[in-house]
Amino acid sequence: MSSPLDLFDLSGKAAIVTGASSGIGRHAARTLAAAGAKVAIAARRLDALVELERQIEALDGRALPLPLDVTDAASVADCVKAAETELGPISILVNNAGIADTKAALEVTGDDWDRVVDTNLKGAWLMAQAVAEHMTRLGHGGAIVNMASVLGLAGTGQVPAYCASKVGLVNLTRALAVEWARQGIRVNALAPGYIETEINRDFLNSAAGESLKKRVPLRRFGSPDDLDGALLLLASEAGRYITGSIITVDGGQTAAL
Repeated sequence: MSSPLDLFDLSGKAAIVTGASSGIGRHAARTLAAAGAKVAIAARRLDALVELERQIEALDGRALPLPLDVTDAASVADCVKAAETELGPISILVNNAGIADTKAALEVTGDDWDRVVDTNLKGAWLMAQAVAEHMTRLGHGGAIVNMASVLGLAGTGQVPAYCASKVGLVNLTRALAVEWARQGIRVNALAPGYIETEINRDFLNSAAGESLKKRVPLRRFGSPDDLDGALLLLASEAGRYITGSIITVDGGQTAAL
């Protein structure tokens, strides 16, 4: 007799995780691999993926490091083609690649704006389009999980381009979910709150970080593994009737606004 937990099993599935060299992306790749997926781990710096490949393979998983610049359509096409060739039909895309630039709005240059929006929004679009074309061509559908942010649901100062890119990604998620449903492609997004990684650890542990923590009803910052349940739900058959949804994982932060 099968168990409902079997729906979370990703054995035999192939996935691509962008921005996999650090932080949430690296953790997401490990999570999918632990659930049985073969994972293409993609980032701009191939050398940064070597340790992640070792970690996944030490757990008897399969990892394929691939160079990827999500802002470059040719790089995106090469990445998806290589993943298909080496791992087989791609069933899952985790669109995680993203950057932030902390500046007052009056100090943001056109280049600053383009760099953030091109990576966070255009890059996610290019990856989603390429993977959806692959899924449609092979006729097997799949799941796309966009890594949005609570700042796509409510704004804050000093990161205008980031906020704009994430609110764009939220509505892009909904638009693609509607358009690609007939192809069996589910498109959803996670909207994390303050998730502690090596990139932001020093700030979150500072006096300013302690002040931010007081705004989180659970009174703590998240860790990457707090995203595991929602990620596996959206990536697996357990979420087979979920599309166009934005799942916040933020300790109650947006509920308290």
